[in-house]
Amino acid sequence: MASEELSRRERRVLEAVIRTYVETAEPAGSRTLSRRFGLGVSPATIRNTMSDLEEKGFLFHPHTSAGRVPTNKAYRAYVDGLLGLPPVRASEAERLAEEFATSASASPIETILRRAAQTLGVLTQELGVALGPRLDHSILRRLELVRVSSERLLMVLTLEGGVVRTVFVEVAGEIADSALTEVTTVLNERLAGLPLSQIRSSLASRLRDTGADRSAAELLNIFVQEGEQLFEAALPIGDEHQVVLGAASVLAEQPEFSGADRLRRLMALTETPRALGEAIRKRSQAPGISITIGSEHDDPRLEDFTVVTSEYRVGTLTGVIGVIGPTRMPYEKVISLVSHTSQLLSDLLD
Repeated sequence: MASEELSRRERRVLEAVIRTYVETAEPAGSRTLSRRFGLGVSPATIRNTMSDLEEKGFLFHPHTSAGRVPTNKAYRAYVDGLLGLPPVRASEAERLAEEFATSASASPIETILRRAAQTLGVLTQELGVALGPRLDHSILRRLELVRVSSERLLMVLTLEGGVVRTVFVEVAGEIADSALTEVTTVLNERLAGLPLSQIRSSLASRLRDTGADRSAAELLNIFVQEGEQLFEAALPIGDEHQVVLGAASVLAEQPEFSGADRLRRLMALTETPRALGEAIRKRSQAPGISITIGSEHDDPRLEDFTVVTSEYRVGTLTGVIGVIGPTRMPYEKVISLVSHTSQLLSDLLD
């Protein structure tokens, strides 16, 4: 970790610089740090320590100011080894619980995620983001075919974790009840227990040699010919990179986005939600909190931002909830709120 190369004094001074800059958005000077934090050494010693931290790449010195500003390396050291996470404030926990309670009753998962992203954004003063569960990797538990009309069936997919998706299937003419029952049995025998991604790629081969009678065979042929499209159509939220966003206006009010260039970059992010979702999904490969800071991102569009996310669970499926903000953010508060929100989401959706 970056913090391992720091002495105890350097860690204390670096933490003081970061806390000051996060709160004020102004470069931190030695006299300010001495007054605010009682570091037990003189302003001159603090100034020398800050110079050492600058040489090591943890601080930089804006030309227009006597103070110093943390680098991405400083924030990484802070996140990895310097901070202690406070519990979520009771008022914030209550606000989240109330918002979730109002969206929980019979709401689609998309609605719940949007409410979660919006509320998390307001509480952190960052841009709330959420990604739906990766349904394409979920297991099919049961499939049902329901007659809607003489030329239309409804395919009902019950997935692992209790998620249910539906899609209409167009047929050439009325299907006999016996054929509908036979095809439903065949589909369940050959597809149940498989991930949807595998079903979509191998459906035709799995439905060969069924021995079905003529009427059932005609219906099965529809699944052979159109099965990949039918299963894809059943998963609008299975577009695993489609992101749900809170209000970008919260971020736009922060000092980092007072200039036109950075504000344009922020707006460009929100105008391409699928690309943003893809970048977030790539960096969220493990359970628990994931934090990517500035230049650590593979995507250059995110180099001015920190992304803090956590997985939530729906049965054995996983999605992502979190925030995007400038690298100058109150990391303790943000991490605590993101972690708390992901747990609330898991409890609600489970």
